[in-house]
Amino acid sequence: MATNKIKITTDNGAVVEAAAPVIISVSRSTDIPAFYADWFFERLKRGYSVWTNPFNGVPSYISYQNTRFIVFWSKNPRPLIEHLEELKERNIECYIQYTLNDYEAEGLERGVPALTQRIETFKMLVDRLGKGRVIWRFDPMILTDKISMDDLLMKVQHIGDELKGYTEKMVFSYADITSYRKVKANLEKNGINYIEWSEDQMNEFASRLSRMNQERGWNFTLATCGEKIDIEQYGIEHNRCVDDDLMIRFGYNDKELMDFLKVDILHVQPRSMSLFDEFDDIPAIPDGAIMLTDSTYALKKKNNKDSGQRQFCGCIVSKDIGQYNTCPHLCEYCYANTSKEAAVANWKRHKQNPLGEKILG
Repeated sequence: MATNKIKITTDNGAVVEAAAPVIISVSRSTDIPAFYADWFFERLKRGYSVWTNPFNGVPSYISYQNTRFIVFWSKNPRPLIEHLEELKERNIECYIQYTLNDYEAEGLERGVPALTQRIETFKMLVDRLGKGRVIWRFDPMILTDKISMDDLLMKVQHIGDELKGYTEKMVFSYADITSYRKVKANLEKNGINYIEWSEDQMNEFASRLSRMNQERGWNFTLATCGEKIDIEQYGIEHNRCVDDDLMIRFGYNDKELMDFLKVDILHVQPRSMSLFDEFDDIPAIPDGAIMLTDSTYALKKKNNKDSGQRQFCGCIVSKDIGQYNTCPHLCEYCYANTSKEAAVANWKRHKQNPLGEKILG
């Protein structure tokens, strides 16, 4: 699915070419809801922002003219609450990938609000958006010399009990430290003695988490993010964080979005009756259908998977508008910041021009 190119007029009156994505990710690269919500919604109003490619440093224009769906990612999405009405006014649907970890005692996430406040924010967002639109992520699951598997499961249990009835899904990943140079460097620099997960440990954790989900009556869908290991025997799926099934569920009345995703919205056909007044064997709803209402379902005509993501990532095509080295949460294990110093410097730079074309002003 290629992104359309259109002509736009910039703040200074220049006419330039811009990508016009239908689905945007806000953002894997930094916490826009927590720190840059005002910037983002101002840029949404102005119709575009500028994104800089992290690999070659080349800037490009991103138009919001065709945007129909937003996936938000955040550890503190409370600032979104005051802006949600703006999305309704623009007929843009959304859901939130809410990373709600508990590393308070270990100080791995010193920049996030208290856990009790973050849980409260989760519930507030569900009350505003509806159940299913706020997805709980405990990501990543980190083992250290001070955090055992038992510790992690107790942390999950506490949050899971709080979120029972407020979320349908829990997404997690096992911290794969050595595969991410930034994460490894940041942990070592900050004196965190991490422990890599073994496959046996992954299986044990999955088994115990699945049992906890059942015994405590959460009934969450459990899913891993970007994990190679197959733990479906414990009822744990491979996740699509940018998920067209959710977009269909929440945006099926948007014809532009459905056309982009190559989805047909169909009505249930009554089963025909035989001479003996019994239903025949012809199914009313095809395999693979997504039920939307009692009488309406969706059928996807193509696989929307983003081939540009990691091998075991299930996400569909979207445009991420964030920038690395801009998140002031300053988590000790961060994969998006090269250093805390760089993130703080860029945050200060942003505040000098907080509504500019770029996150960096």
